[in-house]
Amino acid sequence: MKVTWLGHAAVKIEGAGKTIYIDPFITGNSMAAIKVEDIDKADYVFVTHGHGDHIGDAVNISKSTGAVVLANGELSEWFIAQGVKNVQTMYFGGGSEFDFGHVKMVYALHGSTISGSEGAVNGGVAAGFVFSIDGVKIYHAGDTGLTKEMELLSDEKIDIAILPVGGHYTMDVKEAIRAIEFIKPKKVIPVHYDTFPPIKADPKQLVELAGEKAEIVILKPGESI
Repeated sequence: MKVTWLGHAAVKIEGAGKTIYIDPFITGNSMAAIKVEDIDKADYVFVTHGHGDHIGDAVNISKSTGAVVLANGELSEWFIAQGVKNVQTMYFGGGSEFDFGHVKMVYALHGSTISGSEGAVNGGVAAGFVFSIDGVKIYHAGDTGLTKEMELLSDEKIDIAILPVGGHYTMDVKEAIRAIEFIKPKKVIPVHYDTFPPIKADPKQLVELAGEKAEIVILKPGESI
């Protein structure tokens, strides 16, 4: 099992013989560790919500690799309209079994409007995902503010929580600490910071404030655990 931060909220998970991308904002991302042309293998692309810095290169990755794109119903319809052939809809509930493990869609407090040449399009409800792969549970929060629903995730026994810390659009560092108290993960990877001026943040503050609540793993784009 390998989890790689690609910059912003883009993450690659490699496990159970599959390659999974989450929110693959690469083109136009000054922090991106790779170019979209470098991606020659992808089995699944999960998209948490409809904003451009999270949809990212999902369409092109799916078309070039045949990867299945997974998102909420409204966002799935948009992907189909873009010519993506392999699309699967998910919603909140018990989750679904895949050939690599189990995935559950969970609540996120954020918007999801898709902006483009066709104007503003309804992108459904923003979400996060809990992945169970090779005996490891990974929570990718997507873009979210702090919510009481995060307390429910403590029952999931999360091994790795991938949390936004940049503030302005999402939780900041102090709110991420509260999220850690709610979720009780073993490790935390801070993401969604420094890409744009409004989300400038110092993830080292997370280490200072977390104490023994969780191990904070600060990655540079392209680094893995």
